[in-house]
Amino acid sequence: MKPIESTDSDLLQLIVGGDREAFAELYRRRQSNVYRFALQMSGAREVAEDVTQEVFMVLMRKAGNYDEQRGSVNAFLLGIARNHLLRRLKRERLLLPIDEAMNTTRGEEQLEELSRRETIKSVQKAVLSLPEHYREVVVLCELQEMSYVEAAAVLECAVGTVRSRLHRARTMLIQRLQPAAAESLVNERLKSARCFA
Repeated sequence: MKPIESTDSDLLQLIVGGDREAFAELYRRRQSNVYRFALQMSGAREVAEDVTQEVFMVLMRKAGNYDEQRGSVNAFLLGIARNHLLRRLKRERLLLPIDEAMNTTRGEEQLEELSRRETIKSVQKAVLSLPEHYREVVVLCELQEMSYVEAAAVLECAVGTVRSRLHRARTMLIQRLQPAAAESLVNERLKSARCFA
């Protein structure tokens, strides 16, 4: 018979009592969510690493501040991450795109991979170029796949505010990505024309 797995809330209660194993388990469960959120918001790995560490340092000291009525433990952790990240972004004005090394394959696969990576980079740049309050809802709702209610808990705002910001953010993303799509189409046509020349 398998032992019953503790919920995040159960682990948090144990952490308040000083249980180190509960802290380690919650860290294993939620560290990647916090890291992804910070990375998607900042576009910088070192910032994401620092923010993730800060979140769990705060959790060790202030686990008792969690209120289950206000949202999930994940939302609580992302709220802490958001606060640290916003303070850091304001302090450093850090809004740099992710610099990823390109893996290459052969022939047509290489072109497909390059095109896919360019598309991903374009989307990342577009998301990073959004004002913070729009970027937050895109990262939480679209990339972290949170519900509007959970995102509202993280952002400490009304569900309607999350919905309207997300709608506006999607519109802004479409506008920012359309020129890139048009440029890509022109480049494809130029490449085709060169093949026949």
